Amino acid sequence: MYPTISDMLNDLLGIYIPLPIQTFGFLMGISFIAAYWATASELKRKEAQGLLHAFTRTITLHKPKTSWDYGLSILVSGLIGYKLLDMVLNYSDLLADTQGFILSMRGNFLGAIAGGVWGANTIYKEDKAAKQHTPITQTITVHPYQLMGNILLIAAVSGLIGAKLFHNLENIDDLLVDPIGALLSFSGLTFYGGLIVAAVMVLRYTHKHGIPSLQMMDAAAPALMLAYGIGRIGCHLSGDGDWGIVNNLPKPNWLAAFPDWVWAYTYPHNVLGEGVPIPGCEGRHCFALPEAVFPTPLYEAAMAIALFGVLWAIRKRIKIPGVLFSIYLVLNGIERFAIESIRVNSTYTIGSMHVTQAQLISSALVVIGIIGCVWLLRSKKTT
Repeated sequence: MYPTISDMLNDLLGIYIPLPIQTFGFLMGISFIAAYWATASELKRKEAQGLLHAFTRTITLHKPKTSWDYGLSILVSGLIGYKLLDMVLNYSDLLADTQGFILSMRGNFLGAIAGGVWGANTIYKEDKAAKQHTPITQTITVHPYQLMGNILLIAAVSGLIGAKLFHNLENIDDLLVDPIGALLSFSGLTFYGGLIVAAVMVLRYTHKHGIPSLQMMDAAAPALMLAYGIGRIGCHLSGDGDWGIVNNLPKPNWLAAFPDWVWAYTYPHNVLGEGVPIPGCEGRHCFALPEAVFPTPLYEAAMAIALFGVLWAIRKRIKIPGVLFSIYLVLNGIERFAIESIRVNSTYTIGSMHVTQAQLISSALVVIGIIGCVWLLRSKKTT
């Protein structure tokens, strides 16, 4: 396993470069870039077909800066300087516990002062330059794909909040034991929580800018599947706990061409530090699971990327808005429901059944997707 990018580079290239970059976070960044590309491409295609339209926005050039602008610039620059200088002066501490270092209250006040001064000077120069011109009001044209920066930011922030919220609701005992740690930790994220909250916030934003919700959902459907697959690669490479149940079954013959860890894996050097100590290993990530488990993140990554290929291949053939997203819901729900049968997760008891939160939500998504397809097709036929 590779808890950090430095571990990966050291293993693959034999070169150790001390970088404070966690593997899971790096892959999450890649997944957002991939989602940006896929969604922006679809928005451009839909606009070219006349399904979406550009809109106008009024902006004011050379507008003098306000006290709020000054205060915000000084505050943000001061906070960056506060953390940045401490990171530079205590780089070894940053490497030892990057997440804890960043989320802690520690910092350097000299850095905060320097950052605040830099922020004040920057906003002052901008204000001085603006005052040398007369404010001009202009109307500009904005294309739907040009909103992707804001869409991605909204999805990232709201998705993270939703993923943490649903995870903590699913693991309420851990939340009660350590509420601060449970809420601030980057580990323990529930995909469906992030999907639901992010979808609501993104659709609210795009609807305000004239993008029909069904068209936006269709544009994002392939991207969501691709991003999920790449994110699961990050889960597998870092060993973040999303593994399966113990697997003592013999490796099937049809997997003979693949290495043993594709079938059963102990996740050595996992980022959570779970399992038993690895003999002779020194450092923070020196644990492996006592028994091999199903590498479910790897399976999900393969399935999600394959399903992305399916959605990408059929997207131009589907003409009814909302149908592609409905198909995505069905495929996503089936994939997640199936993997839950061999995945470690908290369960709920409903009568004589024991189900996980993900199985409940994935079942609902399949039903919603099927209903959506039937309703949209019938509506189209009626009109």
